[in-house]
Amino acid sequence: MSVPNDPSDSTESSGGAAKVPSRTRKRFPGISSRAYEHPADRSALVALRKLTGFDTAFKALSGLLPERSLRLLFLSDSVRVSDQQFAHLNVMLLDACYILDLEKVPSMYVTQDPQPNAMCIGMDSPIIVVTTGLVELLDEEEMRAVVGHEVGHALSGHSVYRTILLFLTNLAVRVAWIPLGNLAILAIVTALREWFRKSELSADRAGLLVGQDLQASMRGLMKIAGGNHLHEMNVDAFLKQADEYEAAGDLRDSVLKIMNVLPRTHPFTTVRAAELKKWAASRDYQRLMDGHYPRRSEDKDTSVYDTFKESANHYAENVKTSKDPLMGLIRDISTGAGDIGGKLRNKFTGPGGTQTSTQERPADETQEGPGDSPENGPRAE
Repeated sequence: MSVPNDPSDSTESSGGAAKVPSRTRKRFPGISSRAYEHPADRSALVALRKLTGFDTAFKALSGLLPERSLRLLFLSDSVRVSDQQFAHLNVMLLDACYILDLEKVPSMYVTQDPQPNAMCIGMDSPIIVVTTGLVELLDEEEMRAVVGHEVGHALSGHSVYRTILLFLTNLAVRVAWIPLGNLAILAIVTALREWFRKSELSADRAGLLVGQDLQASMRGLMKIAGGNHLHEMNVDAFLKQADEYEAAGDLRDSVLKIMNVLPRTHPFTTVRAAELKKWAASRDYQRLMDGHYPRRSEDKDTSVYDTFKESANHYAENVKTSKDPLMGLIRDISTGAGDIGGKLRNKFTGPGGTQTSTQERPADETQEGPGDSPENGPRAE
C-alpha cells in the first residue's frame, strides 16, 4: 500500500460529521526515528543496530516465533482497516505514515476487546492492532495521536523486539514449572520490559508529531487512566499527580514504585503525560517542528559514543532534578554529603523519625572544646 500525496486533505464525512479535520499538519520528510526517541531507548537501539549482523541474527529467530500464527489470527478473527472498513482509521493511518514519511504502510486491525489497548508487532512487516475498547473511548484527535504512536513504533523498529517480548512472556508461563529455565527467561523479559517502557515514551513523542495537538495527547492518556469522563477530569490536576507520585514518601515508597512498575510494559499514564509535556516544551521539539531534525540517510554515520554520552547526560540531569527520595540519596552519595547513615535513616523513616536532638545530647557532644573548630569539630546536620 502506498502513501497518497497528502491524506490530510481528505474531509470525507459520514452523517454530516467530518471524519478528518481539514487543518494542515507539518510533514517531516526523511525523518529519522532518532529525532523523537527517548535517550534511553535511542542509545539501546543505536548500539544494537551497530552490531554487525545483529538484525540478521535477530530476524533468524522468526522461524521460532509465532509471527505467521499471529497474522493469521488477526486476519481471521479481527477487522482489517481499509477504505471499506473503519475508513476513518485508514485515513489516519495513511496520514501518519505521510507525516513521518514511512513509505510502507503497516496493516492495521481492529480486534474485539473491551480493554483499551494498541500494539505494533511483527518481525518482517509490522502490523498495528487496536482494540474496540480504545476505538470507542477516544475521539478523532486522541485516536490520531494513538495511530501516530504506533506508526512511531514501526519507524523505530520496535515491533521486532515487542514480538520477541510477547513470545518470551508466553514461554515463561509455559515453562514456569522449570525453576532455572523460568528464571532465565524472566531475566530477559524483565530487561526487555525496561527497554519497552522507554520505547513507549518515544512513541508518545511520535504520536504528538503526527497529531500536533498536545491537548489531545493529554486527553487520551487521561482517558486511558480514568475512562471516558473528561467532564470530571482536569489536565493540570492530572499532571500534578505525576509530580506528587515522584516526590511522595521515603525510600520505602521508592522501592515500592520500582516493584510496581517491573511487571508492566508501559510506564504509568501520569508519568507518560508529564514526560510528553516536558518534551513538548523543550528546545529540541521546537527545532524539530521548525524542520531541523536528523534524517534517516544519516543513521549510518551515527556515533554510538555520542549517543551513549547523550543518554548518560540525560540520566545525570534526571538524578540532579528528580524529587524522588532514592534519587535524592544518590545525589547525596555522589556529592560526598556527610552523615550518609543519618540521611539514609531519614529517607526510610521520614523526617519525623526518632532522633536525639541537640538539647538532649550530652554537653561534651554539643560544645566545642579548646582545640575544636567549626571546620574539624562535630557538626549538627
